[in-house]
Amino acid sequence: MNTNLKLLVVALVGAGAFGLIGGLVMQFLPSNSAMNEQQSADKQPLYWVAPMDSNYRRDAPGLSPMGMDLVPVYENASNAQDGPGAVTISPAVVNNFGVRTAKVQLKTLHSDINTVGYVQYNQDQLIHIHPRVEGWIESLYVKAQGAEVKAGEPLYTLYSPQLVNAQEELLLAVNRNNTVLIRAAKARLESLNVSDGFIERLQKNKKIMQNITFYAKQSGVVDELTVREGFYVKPGTSMMSIAQLDEIWVEAEVFERQSEQVSVGLPVTMTLDYLKGQKWEGKVDYIYPALDAKNRTLRVRLRFENADHRLKPNMFAQVSIHAKSDSAIYVPKEAVIRTASKPCSYCIR
Repeated sequence: MNTNLKLLVVALVGAGAFGLIGGLVMQFLPSNSAMNEQQSADKQPLYWVAPMDSNYRRDAPGLSPMGMDLVPVYENASNAQDGPGAVTISPAVVNNFGVRTAKVQLKTLHSDINTVGYVQYNQDQLIHIHPRVEGWIESLYVKAQGAEVKAGEPLYTLYSPQLVNAQEELLLAVNRNNTVLIRAAKARLESLNVSDGFIERLQKNKKIMQNITFYAKQSGVVDELTVREGFYVKPGTSMMSIAQLDEIWVEAEVFERQSEQVSVGLPVTMTLDYLKGQKWEGKVDYIYPALDAKNRTLRVRLRFENADHRLKPNMFAQVSIHAKSDSAIYVPKEAVIRTASKPCSYCIR
């Protein structure tokens, strides 16, 4: 018991002596802060600058326009080599502000213009049916708008006194065996949109037909139908139109500021809300010459293949125009400083 008590007393006395010696040593040794203050006192700053804008300089400490403490700039060899306007910030300040650096890279800039559009018929493949003579529709084989027709199928049968007279002229020339008159009579029937097959049968059978049937010249769907059986028609009457769906147009609009990025032939990707996961690849087919005066947008026409006829006119579509690709300098997004005049960033050499 006495032995343990003696050991405890010795330990306490030793610890107290060690602490006393350590305190005396710390009093006589200069601290890190004191050394830093001494170094700062020996070296006077040339000026103070804003951490985020090297052009903002002051002769005394203060705050930058962004509310940050101004950073002192000292005269040293590196400043002299960097040239006018260069700023050197001490590693301690860089560490305190959490400044990070990254390499500037030169990459290809891929810019997509996202917009919306509406599916339309390809106007290049849209034909309108007009009679070339006056007459009455005796039979109408196309009954409703939207009906599908194939090339060579009958569309309507027409009775016209002019067609009857043209047939009589041909038969008269044939009976006289007058080659010149035959050629002229055939040319007149052809100009009245009578088929070559009908003319050949007329010459062979020599029988005048009161009613002549007209046939579809292309396959497609009936876009417009404005006549019915018994209607009186004349040249200039729009009877019907036939459109194809094998290839469609999409009318879209881009903003005025994006117009320089768009050119004919650029690839385009299209999606539809009701067909999730389905994409169509097309191209820019035409750029309209004038802007819309109301909303300041430019209309562009896009062309897409539609072999399965899944795309229908007036469908709403989202399109992405893959604009021109140019080489550009890439910097991290957080390195961009947006000022009142233009965005900028700092370069560290």
